[in-house]
Amino acid sequence: MIAILIFAGRSTRFWPLSEKSLFPFWGTSLLERQIAKLKGAGLKEILLVGGAHNVKAAKKLYPKMTVIQQRDLSLGMRGALLSALPRCKKESVLIVSANDVIDESALRELRTKGATKKEGGLILARKVKHYFPGGYLFVKGKRITGIVEKPKEGSEPSSLINIVAHVHTDASVLLKALKDTLHTKDDGYEVALDLLFKKYTYEAVPYTGPWYPVKYPWHLLDLLSSIVPPVVEPKIHATASIHPSAVIEGAVVIEGAVRVLAHATILGPCFIGEGTIVANNALVRGSSVGRHCVIGYGTEVARSILAENVETHMSYVGDSILGSGVSLGGGTVTGNLRLDEQPISSVIDGVPLSTHRIKLGAMLGEHCRTGIHTSLSPGIKIGVGSFIRSAELVTVDVPDHSFVKGGLIRPNTKRNAKN
Repeated sequence: MIAILIFAGRSTRFWPLSEKSLFPFWGTSLLERQIAKLKGAGLKEILLVGGAHNVKAAKKLYPKMTVIQQRDLSLGMRGALLSALPRCKKESVLIVSANDVIDESALRELRTKGATKKEGGLILARKVKHYFPGGYLFVKGKRITGIVEKPKEGSEPSSLINIVAHVHTDASVLLKALKDTLHTKDDGYEVALDLLFKKYTYEAVPYTGPWYPVKYPWHLLDLLSSIVPPVVEPKIHATASIHPSAVIEGAVVIEGAVRVLAHATILGPCFIGEGTIVANNALVRGSSVGRHCVIGYGTEVARSILAENVETHMSYVGDSILGSGVSLGGGTVTGNLRLDEQPISSVIDGVPLSTHRIKLGAMLGEHCRTGIHTSLSPGIKIGVGSFIRSAELVTVDVPDHSFVKGGLIRPNTKRNAKN
């Protein structure tokens, strides 16, 4: 069986963060974690399918693996498979998305069951309690009879969602179905599946284990809570410098050349990347901090993800995600809880979307800067390369490369001329 791992999406719903499959957290990335799970499940041959925007990075990470560039990204999964399947001939294939994080045992079960099937295939399926923008299945017994992609909320045909972990017993049959599907939208794969379901026997494999579909930025925070290493004591690199008065407790991973200064506190689960400084009186808890960051004096970082080269100064960063190169001015605060303690919404394509999270801070793209005493309301997103003037209260999302002032009443946003 050949595994096809797809990570070619342009991550448009992941804005203001970029390239979700390679976004750094806990010293790794979605792509690296998925490859490790596939190998752990016994898949020896893995084809990686990326886009022009990320194949170079993937080839650098995995120079000995086959990395295929999807020719037409507008075709979604159909385009990815049209690029990859000709290499598989009539072999059975396990198709996995880099953005659907599931337990390794489920991949092993699909590989084992798929080896005994003569035709058709297997689809990993899960019941959901609230709306999810994905493919919903029609099932009669165990047999799948149809699929509808991203129905409108409230018009879902069932509560059974399709997780992108699919076995096809014959790659050539799937390839023919994809070629016969004269579809230009990004749901061409689901259209082909619907045709295959009517001709061949595809079974739904129930899955109740952990599932982390990473579509929006805040989904990384859900994933962060699931990757705590199986340790209860700190793991500190020999080249790290820890002041005797610093407190480090629990599942804490500290990489090389990290400096933890006097009276700093790090409470696990936490990851502190290479070359990072945790300054005096700082508190880091339940978070992932990337390489070469500065957690400045008096800063608190709670349940958050910081990429690389992030700097903070007497800041509060709660339930937030900061891209590489972000700099927070002294006194910057991320609000992460509504006064009425209701789920926080985030605006997507002009429409508020519930995140189903009671606590959610800010999401800042690469190379953002905030002035001193900046306040960010819960669920706010700040675009790449944007600057926020000092003493601003930001209550709405900020586009890429913006300079913001006057946010308390109505933000005055103009093009940011600085780099």
